[in-house]
Amino acid sequence: MPHITVEYTDNIENQANIGVFLKMINQSLISEGDTFTPGAIRSRAIKLTEYVVADGTADDDAFVHVTMKIAPGRTPEVKKTACDHLFEMMQAHFADLYEKRYLALSLELFEFGEGGTYKQNNIHNRYK
Repeated sequence: MPHITVEYTDNIENQANIGVFLKMINQSLISEGDTFTPGAIRSRAIKLTEYVVADGTADDDAFVHVTMKIAPGRTPEVKKTACDHLFEMMQAHFADLYEKRYLALSLELFEFGEGGTYKQNNIHNRYK
């Protein structure tokens, strides 16, 4: 963990540089030191083609929503620091787009419980 899902509206696809953004997310999490194991970080994006923003009258409204799911055990301070860094990076990445159009940015953190998570991963071996 963490597993990150980026949902974004298709009307910003050509300007959002989502592939770059995913790499920036991973680098941001790796830069947190021992907080997250690099071999466990997964980022993915989902382009949304069916959505309604606000009252649905403006076809040009857009959003990017990041969901980060992590394993339990980190302190509230560590979680806040990681989320603060990630959201600041998100704001910087989308700053130009934000200035040019209506755009909502959001980030939420979920902490997995150990009871419902199954994992097998040999990618960790590369980072030992």
